[in-house]
Amino acid sequence: MSALINGLITGILFGFLLQKGRVVRYDMQVGALRLKDMTIVKFFFSAILTGMAGVAVLHHFGIARPLILPTNIGANIIGGLIFGIGWAIIGYCPGTSLGALGEGRVDAFWGILGMLTGAAIIAEVYPEISSTILTWGTEGSITLPQVLGVNEWVVITAFVIGGLSLFVWIEKKGL
Repeated sequence: MSALINGLITGILFGFLLQKGRVVRYDMQVGALRLKDMTIVKFFFSAILTGMAGVAVLHHFGIARPLILPTNIGANIIGGLIFGIGWAIIGYCPGTSLGALGEGRVDAFWGILGMLTGAAIIAEVYPEISSTILTWGTEGSITLPQVLGVNEWVVITAFVIGGLSLFVWIEKKGL
């Protein structure tokens, strides 16, 4: 039960931050897709960098244990294409569509309906794709540090330095 409460609190906090960061706005979404406004890129990349370091610290102190799901290249490529096409069509990604609906933007409802329909379709075809598409490029539970043969902090440090450099470059470009 506490996991559900933690998930609810985390979800509410994340939604609040999405709204405060103004990334639930349609114009911000389209600006990111057109590479004209990098607000969303900065928002989510900063969350990824914070999450990388945070999970590593929690794991180091034995507070949390990361769940590393098996890598599946075929599913990742197809899922990424479906995600990207849907985002381009509706102008919202899944998280921001829920935030936009919460702000009263009715157009986001259609994107949410599309996501639910897509999930239902995948549930129906799952038995067929589990022995085909979902076996393409199965690599097991691996991480980037394992692939590179380095300590996780080397990868985290490289990503943080790269991310901060990207932020500086984006700011200099006025994006």
